Amino acid sequence: MNRKHKMFVRMVMASLVRRRSRMFVALLAIVVGATILSGLEMIYYDVPRQMSAQFRSYGANVIFTPSGDGFIEESELEKGISEFPSAELEGFTSYRYENTKIHNMPATMAGITFDSVLKTSPYWHINGELPSESGEALVGAKAAENLGLKLGDTVPAVNSFEITEETDTSDIPSYEIYTDPETGEMLCDHELSLTVSGILETGGSEEEYIYVSPEDISALTLTDRGSDIVEVSVASMKDELSAAVDKINEKNIGISAKLVKRVTASESTVLTKLQSLVFIVTAVVLVLTMICVATTMTAVITERRKEIGLRKALGALNSSIIAEFMSEGLVLGGFGGILGSVLGYYFAQFVSMNVFSSSITFRPLLIPITIAASVLVTGAACVIPIKSAVDVDPALVLKGE
Repeated sequence: MNRKHKMFVRMVMASLVRRRSRMFVALLAIVVGATILSGLEMIYYDVPRQMSAQFRSYGANVIFTPSGDGFIEESELEKGISEFPSAELEGFTSYRYENTKIHNMPATMAGITFDSVLKTSPYWHINGELPSESGEALVGAKAAENLGLKLGDTVPAVNSFEITEETDTSDIPSYEIYTDPETGEMLCDHELSLTVSGILETGGSEEEYIYVSPEDISALTLTDRGSDIVEVSVASMKDELSAAVDKINEKNIGISAKLVKRVTASESTVLTKLQSLVFIVTAVVLVLTMICVATTMTAVITERRKEIGLRKALGALNSSIIAEFMSEGLVLGGFGGILGSVLGYYFAQFVSMNVFSSSITFRPLLIPITIAASVLVTGAACVIPIKSAVDVDPALVLKGE
C-alpha cells in the first residue's frame, strides 16, 4: 500500500471515529438489518425441512394400493419403497384387512406392523400399550364400545369360512368344524384368543378397527397373503414426492401410488405463504435500513459542507469526495454485515425453537450473501447523500469565511 492509499485509509477511519455517535446509529441500523436478513435467510432455506417434519405429525403423505385386483406383495413393496431416498423415508406401515366376529358381532381386523405404525401415524393416542406379543390386540375406541371390550379383556376372535377339498385341516381343531344342516356344506369357525393391550383414540375412522400383528391375522384366517394398503411417510416436499410417485406408477410393479392431498396440499400452501411472508419482511427491513443509513449520511454530509467546499476550492476532484464518502459507507456496511451474520444465526435459532421447536441448520454460504447484501444496501443508501456532497458550491458555503 503506497502513501497515497495509506493517507486515504487514515482519512476514512478518522472521519468514522470523529463522528462515531452518528456512525454508531448507522452501524446499528445496518447490524439490525443484516441480523434479520441473515436470520430470515436461514429460516427461508430451512423452512421446507422444518415444515416437512411438522406435517409428518398429521400422518403419511403417500399411499400404496394394489394396481390390480390382488394384493401388495413384499417384493413389490420393496421396489416401491426404494424409489424414495432412504434419508427422507420416515417409515411405512402395511395394512391387511379381514372380517371377523367377536361376541357374535361383526368386526373388521387389521394386521399391521406395530413397530412402524407410530412413524406413519404419530397422532395415534393409545390408552394402554401397543401389542408386543402374539395374541395381543389394539382395539379402536368405537370398536371397543360396540363390542363391550376394555383393557385387559381376553376374547376369542372367530373367522368363519367354508372348507373345500383344497383346505388344509391338519391345524384346525375338530370342534371348530361343523356341517351346515341346511346346505350340507362343511364350515369352520376358527378361533384366535386375543387380549386387549390398548385402546386407540384418534377421533377418526381408525377407531373402528381391531389391530393385530400380521402373524396373528394369518393364524386367524389360516392364510398368508400380501397387504391391502400401505401408508408411507416421507420427509420430502410435494414436487419431489410427485416425481417419485409418478416414477413408481410408470414402472408398473403392481403398486398404484398416490399422494395424500390433504397433507401434501396443505404443506405446500402453508410453505408458500410462509416463504412469501419471509421475503416481504426481509424486503421491508432492507428498505428501512437503507432509509436509516441514507438519513444518517445526509446529516453527516450536511455537517461537513464547509469541509467539502474547502477541499473543492483547493482543487479536490469530485471522484475523490465520492470515493471517501462511499468508502465510509461500505466500511460500515461490511462491518455491520459481519456482525449481523453472526447475530442472525442466533436470531434464526430463537425463532426456530419457538415456532418449530427444533434447531436451525447453520448455512455458512449465507454469510457472504448477507455481507454482500449489507454492503450493497449501504452503498445504495449513500448515493443520494453523496450526490448532494458533490453538488456543494465552494463559493456559497465559504462565503463570509
